[in-house]
Amino acid sequence: MKALFTLTPAESRRLIAKAVAAMPEVSHAKAEGRIIIGGGTTNGYVVEELLGTKIDKANYTFGVVSDGMQCSTSGAKREKPIPYTIVRGEVKNDKPYTEYLKEFTRDDVMIKGANAVDPDGNAGVLIGSPVGGTIGAVYNTVFPRNAKLIIPVGLEKLVPSVLDAATFGGIYDWDFCLGMRCALWPIVGATVITEIEALYILAGVDAVHFSSGGIGNSAGAVTLAIEGEDDDVKAAFELIKGIKGEPPLADAKRPCAECESQCDRF
Repeated sequence: MKALFTLTPAESRRLIAKAVAAMPEVSHAKAEGRIIIGGGTTNGYVVEELLGTKIDKANYTFGVVSDGMQCSTSGAKREKPIPYTIVRGEVKNDKPYTEYLKEFTRDDVMIKGANAVDPDGNAGVLIGSPVGGTIGAVYNTVFPRNAKLIIPVGLEKLVPSVLDAATFGGIYDWDFCLGMRCALWPIVGATVITEIEALYILAGVDAVHFSSGGIGNSAGAVTLAIEGEDDDVKAAFELIKGIKGEPPLADAKRPCAECESQCDRF
């Protein structure tokens, strides 16, 4: 049996978040270990799915692409805490997340958003910090300890090659820039969860990225085709129908007056 449907970016984020929350390694870490959910709009949906709460997802991030520019959120409006740290099912705010990161073992999970993904499963993270931001803080701890690094990222962010893009230029290479000057940090070896992996995790169906794009709130939408056993496809289709109508996120770019490093917009 086969089915076809389109997901808006918000609907994709909700689907992916449900899948991340259902992953066995995430469930185990929530019950017995540690989970750190880094900033990011898709990760905001993960927070909601894991904790059964509602947060300001558009502001659950430091860096953001909003109003047609790469920028950052306003510190005054930013969701707190970022990141969420969960230890044996309990949210912890008693010390910086980096202190919990030092306790990581192979059974613990770091969830980090991304701004690019390619067909080879490489993810890319935009960084405006010259010392690497969150990914710079966690990468060198997570991998030596064989902890789990999970990257939820929608297919709206599909690029031909993360590695080619990452080597094109760094923060200080741009002669002109509309928005924050950024580099792209390539992540290899992580578990990347797109809509395709999400549908397999949640319903056991195979999915194909069928087409992309749309207008209005379907700008950035992806159309997916799925195939599988009759009951699995029916279950997947019911799941999608339940996600349809997820509201889009509002713009969250900080006012230009707050910026200490003006771009070339003016």
